[in-house]
Amino acid sequence: MDTQNFLFAFSLTLFAGLATGIGSAIAFFAKKFDPRFLCGSLGFSAGVMIYVSFVEIFDKARTSLSLIYGDKTGYTLTVISFFAGIAIIAIIDNLVPSYENPHETQFMDKMCDDCDENGVAAVEAATQVEKDAAKDKKLLRMGMFSALAIAIHNFPEGLATFISGLQQPEIGVSIAIAIAIHNIPEGIAVSVPIYYATKSRRKAFTYSFLSGLSEPLGAILGYFLLINFFSNALFGYVFALVAGIMVYISLDELLPTAEKYGEHHIAIYGLISGMLLMAVSLLLFA
Repeated sequence: MDTQNFLFAFSLTLFAGLATGIGSAIAFFAKKFDPRFLCGSLGFSAGVMIYVSFVEIFDKARTSLSLIYGDKTGYTLTVISFFAGIAIIAIIDNLVPSYENPHETQFMDKMCDDCDENGVAAVEAATQVEKDAAKDKKLLRMGMFSALAIAIHNFPEGLATFISGLQQPEIGVSIAIAIAIHNIPEGIAVSVPIYYATKSRRKAFTYSFLSGLSEPLGAILGYFLLINFFSNALFGYVFALVAGIMVYISLDELLPTAEKYGEHHIAIYGLISGMLLMAVSLLLFA
């Protein structure tokens, strides 16, 4: 193998993956909590993830499977794999312990039985702290789920970028730029909720940065371990699964949280803006 071509292809993949760091840097400019900014960012990220899942990833999966099994069967397998991805992340979601306090009402009742007006005020203040802590933990959980979905998504994407860079460098450059563009808001999807949950810029940047590293990791591991087994069928199944996972994350985590922390229209404007940016990037580098 030509070492120079290998390094060039790997550099393209590394560039695309580390673009999540640009999005994660958003956390460094957040001086104080701004619900509208968080709401818009989460809506924007959901728009990117939903659009790229249905328009790009699902379509690639269907094309790959249709080439092998025919249009009807290929489309059916893509749909099944898509909902299998949703089922997988839903099961994981349900297995993760809820951070909501199931005994909150009982706690209030018990405390208020033995307190005067000042005691009630103190309990209410303490309970508000607990509620804020629960929200922070939910944000952290959401950010970690987003990091998981993006990391899974980036893994096969990294292999695709790497292989195209090896075979046709000019096409590899276009793919890397397109992926880098939509990796920026994906970095926001991870860094913003983690920052607001932990108030730690370092953690926000680290987790977002690591989710992007799965792209070059996917290139190297995929090339050396899976190259003999990698096929259009495997590619199609993986991409359909990832599309389902990303749509679930967007609808179950990103958008509901955006609605909770801001106005409905800000979340929707963010959603549409994310879709628009993804659409323009795909048109420019199609």
